[in-house]
Amino acid sequence: MKNLIGLGGVGAALLAAMMIAPAASAADRSDRNGSASIEVVHVKGVKGVKVDKRASAETRRIIESDVRVAAAAANVCGSGYTISTGAARYGTHGTTYTWTNGASTGDSYYDKPICAVFFNDTGSARYMGIRLKDNYTATPDVQDFGTFSSYAGPVYQNRGYCGQAYSYMKAGSSVVVDNYLTVGSCN
Repeated sequence: MKNLIGLGGVGAALLAAMMIAPAASAADRSDRNGSASIEVVHVKGVKGVKVDKRASAETRRIIESDVRVAAAAANVCGSGYTISTGAARYGTHGTTYTWTNGASTGDSYYDKPICAVFFNDTGSARYMGIRLKDNYTATPDVQDFGTFSSYAGPVYQNRGYCGQAYSYMKAGSSVVVDNYLTVGSCN
């Protein structure tokens, strides 16, 4: 389905296919292991989509500017990935979203599973990709690169909070997106 859609942003077909809000699987302040988890702010207008309370003002602005697109982006990551840890818009070329389910995968506060998706906002197929690096040097990066008309990804890391999402896009022979987004609010 990822190569069939190209109508600006996520596209009408993706929105129609993904309008069911994702099921929340994490409590607002504690996870299944009992350690402190991400505190969230509920997004008005979309059931189940939340933003990390420590997310940047830019992330909140992107999520709140089109909550239907944000809900569709969360759905691409799968059930439970409903808490936005970061978003970045790269002009008219693309938007990267990172999501977590709020669970913990280790002893550190930063051991949270992360999903990253880079959406093609141009309406045309482009060579593009997303690479997700977690916050541990021993873990290999995960990536999805190719020619896509809707999005690259999703890619996942089990301990990705405080990692980096790298977004890349070419238009013809010109590189139009070559950016890193820090996942979450990190020290």
